Amino acid sequence: MTINRRWTQGRSLLLALILVILLTGCAYPQELRKENQINPAEFITVVQQAVDTFHTKSGVLPIKNSEMSTPLYEKYVIDFPKLKKMNLLSTVPANAFESGGVFIYVLVDAETKPVVKLMDLSAYQSVEDVQKKVNDYIVKHGGNMPQTVSQNDAFAYVDFKLLGMKQPEIKSVYNRKNAITYILNKQTGEVSIDYAMDINTFIQNNALTNSLKPDQDLRQILVEKSYFVPIRSVAYAWQDNQPMPQK
Repeated sequence: MTINRRWTQGRSLLLALILVILLTGCAYPQELRKENQINPAEFITVVQQAVDTFHTKSGVLPIKNSEMSTPLYEKYVIDFPKLKKMNLLSTVPANAFESGGVFIYVLVDAETKPVVKLMDLSAYQSVEDVQKKVNDYIVKHGGNMPQTVSQNDAFAYVDFKLLGMKQPEIKSVYNRKNAITYILNKQTGEVSIDYAMDINTFIQNNALTNSLKPDQDLRQILVEKSYFVPIRSVAYAWQDNQPMPQK
């Protein structure tokens, strides 16, 4: 069985950033720092203006190199030194990873109308931790998955009791109240964050039910209605009046 092939590809940049955080002793508690709780709009507006100006003047985007296999919402990481070199930014935002914060600044819709969004590094790191435990479990238990309640034929929630670990207490960036939950692909064992509740909340609060299309990836709603991208995620479709993860 090939386990987590996609998980092992296209992660070099982010894994390197996470390693730095671990080596400096900064992990989940960093999300409690003052600069990480400031309204993201205060920083995003400034960065967006800098990105737009850079794009207009140079014809290219101020982003770091990435691999083709890098997931869409993690692909276009903003390269702050490029913006500073052109004197478009005097300092890197305080909540950015480069300044000791827990967010990585990325672009969405890079090929049409680039928009600045944030990637939650604490959530990303937590998935890495869970994935390692899941991989070990699968190897030690003959390919069996550490799963509990199923969402559908393809995905189930991670059983943390079987893993012998406590579920990470990371709050959802979309409400900062509910802790994120983790699901795994029943065939590959790849761990993802479950965004079904967040997606459904946005759909209900914005009365979007009647406008949803059968082939629509519902993650785009999270991107359009917030400052954050759904990292370590799978596509979601509207099925049986609820968002369901897709293979």
